[in-house]
Amino acid sequence: MKRLLGLDRSLQWMLRGIMRVFVRTTVVPEDALQRLRGRARPLLFVLEERSRSDRLALEQACADGGLRRPTRRLQLRELQLPHSVVALERRAGVLRRRADRRTPPELASAVAAAGSDAALELDIVPVAVYWGRAPQRERAWLRLVLSENWALVGPFRRLLSIVFNGRSTLIRFGEPRALQGYSATGVDGARGARRLLKELRAEFRHMRADTLGPDLSSRRVIVAQVLRTRAVRQAVRQEIRETKASRRDGLRAARRHALEIAANYSHAFVRAAERLLHYLLTRIYDGVEVRNAEYLDQLPPACEIVYVPCHRSHVDYLLLSYVIYRRGYAAPYVAAGINLNLPAIGRLLRMGGAFFIRRSFRGNSLYPIVFMKYVDVMMNRGHAMEFFIEGTRSRTGRLLQPRTGFLSMTVRSFLRDTRRPVAYVPVYFGYERLFEGETYIDELSGRPKQKESVGGLLRVLPQLRRNLGRVHINFGRPLLLDGVLDELKKDWRSDVKDEEVRPAWFGEAVDSVAAQIMRRINAAAAVAPINLVSVALLATPRQAMLEVDLEKQLQLYIDLLKACPYSPDISVAAEDGASIIRRVEQMGMLERRAHPLGDVLRMVEQNAVLATYYRNNVLHLFALPSLVACAFLNNPSMRHEDVHRLVWRVYPYIRAELFLRWREDEVAGAVDGVLAALAGQGLLERSGDGAFWRRPLTGSAEAVRLSLIAQATIQTIERYYLAIALLLRAGRSVLAPEALEQRCVAMAQRMSMLYGLAAPEFFDRAMFRDFIELLRLREVIRLDSEGKLTFDVALQAVAEDARIVLSEQIRNSILQVTHS
Repeated sequence: MKRLLGLDRSLQWMLRGIMRVFVRTTVVPEDALQRLRGRARPLLFVLEERSRSDRLALEQACADGGLRRPTRRLQLRELQLPHSVVALERRAGVLRRRADRRTPPELASAVAAAGSDAALELDIVPVAVYWGRAPQRERAWLRLVLSENWALVGPFRRLLSIVFNGRSTLIRFGEPRALQGYSATGVDGARGARRLLKELRAEFRHMRADTLGPDLSSRRVIVAQVLRTRAVRQAVRQEIRETKASRRDGLRAARRHALEIAANYSHAFVRAAERLLHYLLTRIYDGVEVRNAEYLDQLPPACEIVYVPCHRSHVDYLLLSYVIYRRGYAAPYVAAGINLNLPAIGRLLRMGGAFFIRRSFRGNSLYPIVFMKYVDVMMNRGHAMEFFIEGTRSRTGRLLQPRTGFLSMTVRSFLRDTRRPVAYVPVYFGYERLFEGETYIDELSGRPKQKESVGGLLRVLPQLRRNLGRVHINFGRPLLLDGVLDELKKDWRSDVKDEEVRPAWFGEAVDSVAAQIMRRINAAAAVAPINLVSVALLATPRQAMLEVDLEKQLQLYIDLLKACPYSPDISVAAEDGASIIRRVEQMGMLERRAHPLGDVLRMVEQNAVLATYYRNNVLHLFALPSLVACAFLNNPSMRHEDVHRLVWRVYPYIRAELFLRWREDEVAGAVDGVLAALAGQGLLERSGDGAFWRRPLTGSAEAVRLSLIAQATIQTIERYYLAIALLLRAGRSVLAPEALEQRCVAMAQRMSMLYGLAAPEFFDRAMFRDFIELLRLREVIRLDSEGKLTFDVALQAVAEDARIVLSEQIRNSILQVTHS
């Protein structure tokens, strides 16, 4: 390139110094420079447009990353280029307003050289530089000059952009391309260069869409587009016929619904909110730790991203958008409950990308159509979406059963237009201390849920001074929708000719997608110190342990997670038991009582109930080891096949409740891995012929540690046995499913009061309902002609196996409650 305005080298050196002052670059992906530094072939960088500022920013990033400066000459065998960087698009004309889209001569000569010299090796690396990030919609002049958008700009505006946005500069590196891959189409290199040019332009479009989001239209334009869809027009006509209203009133009603729903995204607000959140989060939390974000960089190009996080706290909304935006991707549009559309607050949330959904669609046939078409329009435009598949925050710490209404809308939107692939990105949130912890305790104790209000928000502001520990955000392995449909039905594309008619397999497809998303959320779990301490202490009668015993038990959990990993995506934020104890004590959640024979550690009284929440966050990680350990609670030795049979008997119900990752045909291999891991810790021993497994002698330290592992799922098995015992006692064709469910809840509450079972999920109505329904699906129980439950020997076999696992004392306690 020619030197800018004839500046000599000394002036260019001065420009580099000025750039160092004004510009702070963020490289995406984070490991891009490291991966490029490890490549053997020389690199030729390709910028989207000819810009001195872009080239200097790239040079600064390369210097910081230890790469060769792109402004140096590239001399490679027969190829001689003045620089190692090329501009894909240049400006032509007297005023340089016309874009010159011809193939850059440097690229053409490089491809030609590769065609004439097969030994010439060179990697082409596309690089996009964004000075601030704003989709193209803001109308104010100052906002236009502040941020990057979809238009390529002139020198004066770029200068202003550097001054205002230099510290928010993002450099996105694309995947390297081997030059030899374009050299086989002719010695002159013309056809190969054109193909390379076409691919580079497509990648720059995808990179710009990922970073900035698609071009934005105003809220008014989006609403008008929704109201023009055929489905909304038909729904309006139906509304007019049913209510005898005028056409004008029908259209007004549809417009009111659309305005109630629609977001009003403002990039200026998003940038300001990002800085405010950065300030607040660094003071509220000890750190925001993000893992597995590289999954976002590996998604197919031009992909519609739908983020599907678990829902732990109201902070989830803000945290995920904050992390995604700082990662270099466009902030998603978030489906938020209408209860958050508060005065002033709702308007700010809309500007941040929130659109609102009612808790129920009942009683209004027009609203669900308008909402569905709004989602359809936003997905077709390529906007990233986010919704909470559980529908509400979990008060118990477990994943709730998925609510598939919004999910089915995204699936239907894809079936209407399958050109853009849809990827669901599961996200796991792990908090060391919950912002709403005390509120959850009150609600689990029976107090009614308080409605969200501005006053309630103001009352929690003093809590911002509290230290809430660390928050962990783990991305799970993305789920491609077309891949799920291919597994379910090979010829699904031929069944979606009419966009208004659901295929027969649609419901099964939505349920399959929902189940896989939930399992992938759990497979990305973050294990914090408070989680492990809660698992250990809740396994003891009084939630207290000697310090030395607690340290060994925590170390055992860490060793099991390493020896028998649940998933490669989980993270363990601790190295040893001693550091875990120190961390939880620092947070004020452990109480130490000194004793000459060794200090006793117990959960602080006000956190004892909440400890169940933290245990439930990671319960699925220890479910299979716990089930195996349960087999040895009352049996000093077990045959190998009996261990497998007992686990297999209860596994389908545990899997449905905790969204475990293994299919039923994979359980045998997983159980063998757990047995080997427990044997490696000295907790089990296999006989010489491999037929039997033995636990350590009763009273030994190893036997105690094994029994503590079993406690993680023993209450779940007790809950199952309680339901089965009630049904067996009632007899065949006596109880309807609803009646059995009510009896189970009442008896579980009684057991909780009598025997001090503090876990609120022990008498959770939804869990009994799901268990009874799964027994029906597996045909262990059936409905007779009068809608009453009947059963056969299969249910009695389940009860017999439960007797092997549960102690006589526990079984007698359950039977005593059911008989009374």
